[in-house]
Amino acid sequence: MLEGFSVFVAVVVLAVILIFLGVKPVPQGMEYTVERFGRYTQTLRPGMNLIIPLIDRVGHKINMMETVLDVPSQEIITKDNAMVQVDGVVFYQVLDAAKAAYEVNHLEFATLNLTMTNIRTVMGSMDLDELLSKRDEINARLLTVVDEATTPWGIKVTRIEIKNIAPPKDLVDSMARQMKAERDKRAAILTAEGERQAAILEAEGRKQAAILEADGRKESAFRDAEARERLAQAEARATLMLSEAISKGDVQAINYFVAQKYVEAIGKLAVAPNQKVLLMPLDTSGLIGTLAGVAELTRETLDKNGTRS
Repeated sequence: MLEGFSVFVAVVVLAVILIFLGVKPVPQGMEYTVERFGRYTQTLRPGMNLIIPLIDRVGHKINMMETVLDVPSQEIITKDNAMVQVDGVVFYQVLDAAKAAYEVNHLEFATLNLTMTNIRTVMGSMDLDELLSKRDEINARLLTVVDEATTPWGIKVTRIEIKNIAPPKDLVDSMARQMKAERDKRAAILTAEGERQAAILEAEGRKQAAILEADGRKESAFRDAEARERLAQAEARATLMLSEAISKGDVQAINYFVAQKYVEAIGKLAVAPNQKVLLMPLDTSGLIGTLAGVAELTRETLDKNGTRS
């Protein structure tokens, strides 16, 4: 009876061991390849999986999540023989666990070396100025080439980024001097352009001022001529009226004419630059009488005009 119990216990223990060996839980983000007598048979997905104990075994545990691979710094000779230090990063994801396990040995190492080789190829075919100004184009070309080359390995290269491009110090100093010279040139051009615009605006201002001044002189001359014309017309009308009055024998008109000339003569004597003393005639009664005649003539003229109206 003891022997029978021992056999039962042994069978139970063996069954438990076989079940333990046959159950393979796979965590999320991982896939396991199964080999039977050394040959690939299937891929275990995340979750609880069963295999045949002692016959099947897990060959490779493949990480299916996106992986970041750091590309170490390396020296590259550009098309114009400039030596630069370049590094970067690669993002890739395994799509086929069986290909990633059995199509290439050391997947990360192979991907890294392939990327470094293509970085030298792509960037070595470009000038230094292109390297510094066309980084997006470099990334796109590298991604196309590396992704196509790694497709048989069951992976997808999602992104390649160049992190740093470091020219030698003497070349950096030369580029800084060139940049400074270019900026000084642009500053000189902008200064000259500003001075030119200022000179043009100043000339335009002087031109407009001269035009306005000429227009002012023209308007002033026109108004002076108009005033002189009106004065001449007034004098002509006064002379005509005086002539008519004289022709009619009006003594007051003659007195008005004489008084007008008398007053004008005295005014000219008063404003003469070499005249310091003005001598008035002793007989001023004639002048007063003449002025009275002028007033009387004016009054009669006004009365006549009122009668006519």
